[in-house]
Amino acid sequence: MPGWLSAGGWGLLAGAALVAGALVGYLVKVPQTAIAGIMAFGSGVLLSAVSFDLIADANERGGLAPTALGAVAGALAYTLSNVALARRGARHRKRSGTQQPGEGDHPGSGTAIALGALLDGVPESIVIGTSLLGGGPVSAATVAAVFVSNVPEGLSSAAGMRRAGRGRAYVFGLWSAIALASGLAAAAGYAFLGDAPDALLAAITALAAGAILAMIADTMIPEAFEDARLWTGLIAVLGFLAAFSLAQW
Repeated sequence: MPGWLSAGGWGLLAGAALVAGALVGYLVKVPQTAIAGIMAFGSGVLLSAVSFDLIADANERGGLAPTALGAVAGALAYTLSNVALARRGARHRKRSGTQQPGEGDHPGSGTAIALGALLDGVPESIVIGTSLLGGGPVSAATVAAVFVSNVPEGLSSAAGMRRAGRGRAYVFGLWSAIALASGLAAAAGYAFLGDAPDALLAAITALAAGAILAMIADTMIPEAFEDARLWTGLIAVLGFLAAFSLAQW
């Protein structure tokens, strides 16, 4: 199987978790405390992947300077994009309560939320593709971390979309499109970065890590803390250790 096709398949698998989470979040009235706890666990899982899979790999490939510059650039790019989308109604796109605006409350917010979901998902998928470079197997820890964290993201966001009055066609069309985009981003990460020097690949991996870390702090942790509150830290640590344990196998 061509490498780019394999990368795309793994990216699509990880992205499919968004659809699964959205299905539960939209069709089942999951308690707010349960959503918060699941989101805290997913945050811990991603924090582990960023620390031990992405930043560590980037540092090993290219050293500290490309890693640090890439991480800051990724966080800055994500933050600026997130600020722009927040002004258009996508600030609370991962919130499960009544924070998300409806189209009547904020015209154009549906498009902004869709773009925000794409912004959240692409960096994760690119690193799935780059993990296959060099002919080795895909990083199971990265795929598992993205998959596990995508479930609560889709669940929480879809629950909020339902409360904001968005229909099934919008919700499932959006997450299906993001899952497909995740597969394409992973395939592109493999196809276009195969000949990149180690320093550039390290910077790109760190850039994705910085964007993911900013996303966790800006969108996932606030939702987790909303209802889990004093339990958020403990649950996040459990997610962190679960992903770390998987990476050791």
